[in-house]
Amino acid sequence: MQTAIGVAVWGTGNMGSTAIRSVTAFPGLRLAGVITSSEDKAGRDAAAFAGLDSDTGVTATTDVDAALQDCDAVAYMASGDIRPEEAIADIERCLRAGKHVVTPSLYSLYDPASAPPEWVDRLTAAAEEGNATLLVSGVDPGWGNDALAVTAASLCTRINTITCQEIFDYSTYNQPFAVKVSCGFGGAMSETPMMLLPSIPTMVWGGNIRLIGRGLGIEIDEITEEVERLPLEETVDTVMGPFEKGTQGAFFLKVIGWSGGKRRVVIEHITRIHPTCAPHWPQPDQGVGDHRVIVDGDPQLTITTRADLPGGTRADGGNTTAANRLLGALTWLAEQKPGIYDGLQVPLRSMLPPEVEAGRWAD
Repeated sequence: MQTAIGVAVWGTGNMGSTAIRSVTAFPGLRLAGVITSSEDKAGRDAAAFAGLDSDTGVTATTDVDAALQDCDAVAYMASGDIRPEEAIADIERCLRAGKHVVTPSLYSLYDPASAPPEWVDRLTAAAEEGNATLLVSGVDPGWGNDALAVTAASLCTRINTITCQEIFDYSTYNQPFAVKVSCGFGGAMSETPMMLLPSIPTMVWGGNIRLIGRGLGIEIDEITEEVERLPLEETVDTVMGPFEKGTQGAFFLKVIGWSGGKRRVVIEHITRIHPTCAPHWPQPDQGVGDHRVIVDGDPQLTITTRADLPGGTRADGGNTTAANRLLGALTWLAEQKPGIYDGLQVPLRSMLPPEVEAGRWAD
């Protein structure tokens, strides 16, 4: 039987805890380490971060070199949105040490072909030196904004536009920084939140748009953004407490990829702090959230996905699928030439031997 790939999870936040939980159960993988930047977290068993019922025997450490010695691969789940240079340096370090890396942390590398050349050169050189590989894919979720979109389009004879859509109500999502600071919920309508500042949406999702276009035989000439925001008409209660009337309650974001003067690939986010806000905008089919791929073509095709996690929110379920997409790629990545790979190159199906794949089935 194939030896399990030892994975060190770098980061213990929202995605780090999700990755720890997944690695402990994912067939063909074993948890080999947990890396933290916090002295307060060092020495704690990984189970404490992932909400597991029993200890894993793996404790968090701030000693990166020691953790890298004991693993084959790294799931880099530390934030990269406001510290990209630090994240690049961390990932470069892992690759030079000979560790395959999967991460959602570097938006610009969702499409390596259009990423900053200096980043690509650095990471490619590190991968070649360490005989290692790298996959970067998103958390919203990446597979929905690349592989699923291209797969859906393959079922159609003709394509006018492909739209990847996330519809979410954040009233049950207890992540104050992401909700209040990044997305701006509860903030003044006179202030534009970080996520909606001009050019930021293109930085985050532009790579996905270019990747989908290229995967379907077109080049994206231009990317534009459209944003609409609405205030709360009444004060609402959430798991994070009240959000006041008159503050931002919802936004509708469109990142639009143009080719030959036509809208071709669109990524949309319809996000609310409470289901009562913006009722006229698209709504999830059920519960608090959906992800959709909509092909306007022949035929008209809509694929709706949702992930529910026992004891968690639908956002937690979506994060789990994003983490599992990355973790499931490790078996394939370990067999490839050194370098950087994208979400269309890496099979969506994990390439595990049948006897290992059988471990997915519940007792």
